[in-house]
Amino acid sequence: PPSIKNTMAALDKGDEGPNPPSTHCACDEKSAAVAPIGSQSPLRVAIFGMGSFGTALGYVLCHNGHSVTLVGRDQEVVDAVNETHINPKYLPTHKLPKAVTATTDAKTALDGVSLIIHAVPVQSSFEYLERLAPLISPDTPIVSVSKGIHVKKQMIMSDLIPAALGRDQPTAFLSGPSFAKEIMDEAPTAVVVASTNAELAKKVQHILSSRHFRVYTTDDVIGVELAGALKNVIAIAAGAVAGLGYGSNTLTALVTRGCRELRCLANAHGAKPETLAGLAGMGDIMLTCFGELSRNRTVGFRLGQGEKLEDIVRSMNQVAEGVPTTEMAVKYADDAKLKAPIIRAVHAVLQSKMHPREAVYALMSRPLGPEDHAPGGDCGSECPPENA
Repeated sequence: PPSIKNTMAALDKGDEGPNPPSTHCACDEKSAAVAPIGSQSPLRVAIFGMGSFGTALGYVLCHNGHSVTLVGRDQEVVDAVNETHINPKYLPTHKLPKAVTATTDAKTALDGVSLIIHAVPVQSSFEYLERLAPLISPDTPIVSVSKGIHVKKQMIMSDLIPAALGRDQPTAFLSGPSFAKEIMDEAPTAVVVASTNAELAKKVQHILSSRHFRVYTTDDVIGVELAGALKNVIAIAAGAVAGLGYGSNTLTALVTRGCRELRCLANAHGAKPETLAGLAGMGDIMLTCFGELSRNRTVGFRLGQGEKLEDIVRSMNQVAEGVPTTEMAVKYADDAKLKAPIIRAVHAVLQSKMHPREAVYALMSRPLGPEDHAPGGDCGSECPPENA
């Protein structure tokens, strides 16, 4: 689109407004250790959403020399970030750089920005973006870090963003194995950014990359988005297995077969096999299924322990996207005529139609068949060997 040229120019030269951000972030002595490795000029960046991941990316961007404003709804959290430099709701033990500011006023945050990070939960994203559409320049790139499928609109974020804004918009999609707490701890982390515009993907890569946060690029938007959404469903299953008290045999079998279902489903909808084997696929699956910080795994674990879903969801201060996404995962499997027994079992458990232990027994009692993609296998005959 014509706007891409303007977008690239804005990202190339950075912010040249009346108050350009300093190339030195007001961070502590660790700044030198996490200095950016890209060659990107300082930018003004707005981050939609003040959850743990949006906050962590604000930390990364500030250490890379960019000016960051977090946009939130909770005035108390906004005030805490501005006054104490801590997000007390989501990352209460981690200090933010003083240069990371927060506001409830999106119009103020968007003034003169060169980049937007969208970190609002998927199920709330359409209304959120639709409301802010008049304030967002058509040339400003939006990098979505929201993982899931909007149930009401039946859309992934690459479809939802232009639909909500009512126009085409430069977009990229960041995913991969990355717990916010560990990003804030400066644990070496690798993720991938997907965009149909290679130049935009490369720009975002350079804006975010540092010696503790490494960004790769791909053009497989569908693969990155579906992997990021569907792995949460498998994580609920993995958590349930752990909550039931089963050991490594059961968990690794579940995750392995779950990965197979994810690959078949994503490939049937146009994803590239190599994406599912990469950071957005296998990498994020391993993190979410085995990492105790995973919200979706926690939901599954508590279900396995006998708690009710409504009580679990009510007690959590962050959204577990796998819960609403499971419904769409079943629809995607139906559309592709795939069996997807693990995904369907998770759906049955979430619908209170089956206890987690009954789901395990049902999966283990299915008719025997080949491991590969031959007819009779778990993916069904519609998932050919070349898409394994």
